[in-house]
Amino acid sequence: MYGLFLRHFFLIKSSLPRILDLIYWPTIQIILWGFISKFFSIYSDYYNNTLGIILTCAILYDILFRSSISFNMLFLEEIWSRNFTNLFIAPIKLKEIIVALIFTALIRTLIGLVPAIILTAPLFGVSILKLGFPLLLLFLSLYIFGITLGLFVSAGLIRFGPSFENIAWSSLFLLAPLGCIYYPIEILPNFFQIIAKGLPLVYIFDETRNILLNDFVNYENLKQAFMLNIIYLSFGIFLFHRSFLKARVKGTLINMGE
Repeated sequence: MYGLFLRHFFLIKSSLPRILDLIYWPTIQIILWGFISKFFSIYSDYYNNTLGIILTCAILYDILFRSSISFNMLFLEEIWSRNFTNLFIAPIKLKEIIVALIFTALIRTLIGLVPAIILTAPLFGVSILKLGFPLLLLFLSLYIFGITLGLFVSAGLIRFGPSFENIAWSSLFLLAPLGCIYYPIEILPNFFQIIAKGLPLVYIFDETRNILLNDFVNYENLKQAFMLNIIYLSFGIFLFHRSFLKARVKGTLINMGE
């Protein structure tokens, strides 16, 4: 028993990613719920429909989460099934792989979300469809950013192998406190506000709350979110191609597997 304990102890001690992983989850949870608690303690009367706004924002955030994870899962399944090498031996271009994964991730996202959206109306009296046409723009913006995050993680998987897998699960939770999903950006400290303004999530969820509270659409927020999405998506595609070329030169593609 002591020997088995030592084996895992030294495994953790000698691995910085494992140590960071142990620290990461409690820290993110405390920060996120700390900001949420701070918001409600200061602005307890900010929302006239707290349940509706919180639940709507949670569903929209799940669109981002599902789209990114679905993209990553499709890539990880190729690695787990040891089909990764065959994928690149096949006469298919890298851009065709990306497009195929994007559309498949969309199907997976819709399969997971549609039942949840349908259930919120009878269970809680909340319908995300009340957002109207802007919902389509919000969905598209969140989906693009989710795919972008998927490209970043997939690029890391190609470059560093399956050891990069934990990033696939943790990247979205890192953005949750800065994305201002449940509270306005003013709750964040000034330094975090500067970083948050560089994320499309801030403008997406700020506009969601604006529509629900004021029944008014500020297209400037949507425009800002789409502009940032285009920048990040372009960089994500570039990084994906760059990582693939690096891995091919180093010969690490052939060693991909479970």
